[in-house]
Formats: sequence, C-alpha cells, structure tokens
Amino acid sequence: MSLTRVPYVVVFEESSAFKDVYGGTQGMVVVEAMRLLPDSESKSVIVFSHPIGGGAFLPLVNALAHAGHHVIYANTRYRGNDTALLMEKCVADLGAVIAHAKTHFGYEKIILGGWSGGGSLSLFYQDQATGKRLTQTAAGDAYDMSALDLPAADAILLLAAHVSRAVTLTEWIDPSITDEQRPFERHAELNIFDPENPNQPAYSDAYVAQYRAAQLARNRRITAEVKQSLAALRASGQDNAERAFCVHGTMADLRWTDPSQDPSDRTPYSCYLGDPKIANDGPVGLARFTTLRSWLSQWSFDDTPADGLGNASRVSCPALVVNNTADLACTPSHAQRLYEALASTDKTHVDIIGADHYYVERRDLLPEACQTIGAWLKERDFT
Repeated sequence: MSLTRVPYVVVFEESSAFKDVYGGTQGMVVVEAMRLLPDSESKSVIVFSHPIGGGAFLPLVNALAHAGHHVIYANTRYRGNDTALLMEKCVADLGAVIAHAKTHFGYEKIILGGWSGGGSLSLFYQDQATGKRLTQTAAGDAYDMSALDLPAADAILLLAAHVSRAVTLTEWIDPSITDEQRPFERHAELNIFDPENPNQPAYSDAYVAQYRAAQLARNRRITAEVKQSLAALRASGQDNAERAFCVHGTMADLRWTDPSQDPSDRTPYSCYLGDPKIANDGPVGLARFTTLRSWLSQWSFDDTPADGLGNASRVSCPALVVNNTADLACTPSHAQRLYEALASTDKTHVDIIGADHYYVERRDLLPEACQTIGAWLKERDFT
C-alpha cells in the first residue's frame, strides 16, 4: 500500500515563567508532527508520541501505516533533548496535536500509540484527560493543566512499553555510586561490572534485594539534593533560577549481567545501547544530563506524575499490551505490571515471540505485530 507523509506543525500559547527549550519566543510553543496516510479513508487515527520524539520513521509506526491505519506521530517540544524535559508539558504538546487532529482532520476516534517511553506518556495523558488535573509541576511551579484542551483517547496501545522513565532509570541506575561528587569511586560489592565483586551471577535473592534497595536509595538521594538546591534558590529570591547537572552510572541493571533476572528471549550480557559496562557511563545514558525541575518531573521515583502504574490504575479505556519477548530495553515484567495495573475491563496482553525492541533485528515479525494490533482494533470498530 502506498503511503503519503505530511509534515506539519501545531502552534499554541502557554504561560511559562521561563524557557526550557532552545529557540522561538517565550510563551509560544511549536510542536512538529507527521501524518502518515495510506490510500484509504478513516475516522480513526493512531497517535504516537514519546517524551523526546523522533519516532516518525520507526519500523512499527511505518508498518502500521502501510497496513492501512491512519497514523500521526507527534514530537514534543523536547524532540531529541530531554535535558530540561517536563512530563507535564509533554502532555500539553500531545493534547494540542490530538485536538488539532479532531478539529482540522476530522478524526472521531483517537487511539494512543504508546511505544517504549511513549507508553507511560500515553497513560499520563489519558489520566489527565479523564481525571483530576494537576495545577503545578512536580517541582511546585504553577502549571494549570485544567486549562488545557486534552481530548480523551478512545483506546491505548502499549507497545514494547516500559513502566515509566523514573522506574526504568531506578532499575538501571548504578548503586555502587554512593557520592554524586565522586562518581568514579564505587562501592565494590555493588559494582556488577567489577570482577572483584564477590557477588557474581546468578545472583542470590538476598543480593538482588540489597541491590534494588540501594538503587532506590540512590534515586532518593539525588532527589533530596535536587529539592535542597531548589529550596535554596527560592529562599534567595531566585524563584525561576535553574541548575543543570550530570548523573553518571545509569545502565547497571542486574538483568544485563544475569539472564536469569526477568528471563526472556533477549541477547544475554547486552543492553539496547550495546555493552552495558560502556553504556553505564556513556554520553547517551538515561538522565545523563538533566536539570533540577526535569529530574523531579521525569526521573524522581517518588515525585514524577508520569508514574505509569499509578496512571494505569485510573485508565479505563480499552487497552492492548504488546510485549516483545527479545526486547533489550523493556523486559517482560514491565508489560505484565502495566497490564495488571490497568483499570480497564477490556484489556489484552499479547507476546510477539522473538521480537526485539525496534523490530530492527526481526523485521520479519512486523506483519505479525501489525496483524495483532489491527485485529484488536477491528474487533472494537477502531478501523
């Protein structure tokens, strides 16, 4: 089936005390989107988004459009750079694209395409669209989401999705770093990349519990430091001042070094960024560069409003959860936790056996994924 790509922008105004993205005028938001149109009419559209966007050419997004589904990929204002990203504003950007799709393109049914990190964004969006709206960000800055036009979606697809950015970071963060000012002085017994560590895979249940507790403790230590810094700035009269910082060691999940943890068909001793030991301190790790406010909004285990499971517990629309069994980024427990948390009485969990996160290694499985999604949508009259 032939496919037409139509890039466009959605522009809207918002009140903001300071700019958190490069370029443009303060108070004016420009969101890029791309519409993928097959040779067929439809009153339904799958709207994909991701906190840092850039997925309009993903194999699954393209395959669904080639299979006859109308698709819109919405980039947030933070496309390609999550340094200062606020999940609250990602919701605003997604809402603007959805409202535009309904009023300008005439779509009557909206299906949220929550791929990877877009899963928790979709759940957060739907939670805000149908429930009690937030009136401030995680950092306590005024941001009245009740004033936003957030049309509720009719269904949600959670495709190779993780629980949330904060939970994922916490499960990946290196607990051997006990002092953020000395990130390369590491606690040997918590350093899974240290051959001298007496705890080697397969890890004991006691070590797993110790390790996971230390990961959560590190996330909370950073959060405490962030809140202290914000409080000091505000106490000095610098209410809108911001600070950036670096977080080292963010790819040290036990799953990468011990295949028996959250077992799946994934390639052992690897992660989606390659060698986890290298990625742990590489330039593209989660939360490597961040700001005080962004940490609280997207990375703080206790403070993020996009908490995935909490949002899912308040989402009641039909939902399809697809788990790729060879996924190196989102392992099976994430899909299972999301499925169990969803409040919907119409929810389905499906495994695509052998599929990797991006369908790059197993493009031959794209037809199966598309047929699964298409059949589910057709059963509910969303095609």
